[in-house]
Formats: sequence, C-alpha cells, structure tokens
Amino acid sequence: MSTLSAGILLFLIMDPIGNIPVFLSLLKGVSPERRRYVLLRELLIALAVLFAFLFGGQYILKLLQLRQESISIAGGIILFLIGVKMVFPPKEGGIFGGTGQGEPFIVPMAIPGVAGPSAMAALLLLTNTQPGRMMQWAVALFAAWGATAAILWSATFLYKVLGDSVLTALERLMGMILVALSVQMFLDGIATYLRVAPPAG
Repeated sequence: MSTLSAGILLFLIMDPIGNIPVFLSLLKGVSPERRRYVLLRELLIALAVLFAFLFGGQYILKLLQLRQESISIAGGIILFLIGVKMVFPPKEGGIFGGTGQGEPFIVPMAIPGVAGPSAMAALLLLTNTQPGRMMQWAVALFAAWGATAAILWSATFLYKVLGDSVLTALERLMGMILVALSVQMFLDGIATYLRVAPPAG
C-alpha cells in the first residue's frame, strides 16, 4: 500500500463528513467562546492516541502473539461494519450513538469520533505488514488527521452550505468506498493465511 492510499484509507475511516452533525450536536451545549478550544483539544488527543498506536502497534501485536493475517481479517471486518453503518446510518445519534450532555472530554469526540477502533486496527495492520515504512505511515496519518481537522474546524460553515442531505450523500459514498477497501483487506488476509498455513495432516 502506498503512502497516498494509506492516507486516503485513514481519512475515510475517520469519516469527518459524517462526524459534522455529531460534532455540532456535541458542541451545542458548550459556550461559544470555548467551542474552538474544545474541538482543538479533542483533535489533538485523537492525534496523540493514533500516533501511540502507530508506534506502539508492533509491540502490542508481539505481546498478544497475533499474526499479520489475523489483523488483516479482523481489520477488514471492523472496516466493513463501519462502512455499512456509514451507508445505512442509525436513525438517532449517528454511528457512535447518543451525544450526551455537557462539555465532551475524550469520549466521544476524540475516541471513537476521530480515533476509533477501525483507525487503530488499520494502523496496527500497516505497522505489522510493513514495519520499515514507519515515516511514510506517520506522514499518511498526519495528512489524514489534518484533512479531518480542517473539515471539522469548518463544520458550521460546511453544514450551512451543504445541508444535511448533501452531507448524508457524501458520507454514504465514503461508506461504499470503505466497504470496498474492507473487502479487499479481508480477502488479502485470507489469501495470506492460505499461503502460510501449514498443510493439513
């Protein structure tokens, strides 16, 4: 996977378009002068968590004694479920459930809003399959996070300009792309397993 492909994958997983209505709802109960501060804080927390998984992912896998193909298959399944929810979102609360009350802290904006389990699984997969390209994965992660942050920073403007129907259509398109990527990841994991699995008997 190229750096550009990894960046696009991570951007789709973070789903900033689909998060616009959710984030606006979460920030509705926050005083206007603190909204930018809260959003920046949550975005930075999410970035820190994702970088921790990027650089610590190999050690987590070694500790758990998980094989590369297991992560690929599990990551494909997780991405598939997230993609399906993007295409067919729940009626209430977006793909991450209810929004809650008060000023959000870490949950649900940073985790799982931006740094969700699917993004973490994708980073584990990248670092496990090609550990020698950590700098490229770091660039891909930062670029995806930067694009996500820019969209969420402009959430109010984008929501007014595009409207709910256009945002929903864009999210479903991103979900369809993510479903296709998840199927490819799943099939790659199965193919790798069949190649390396010991013969029966």
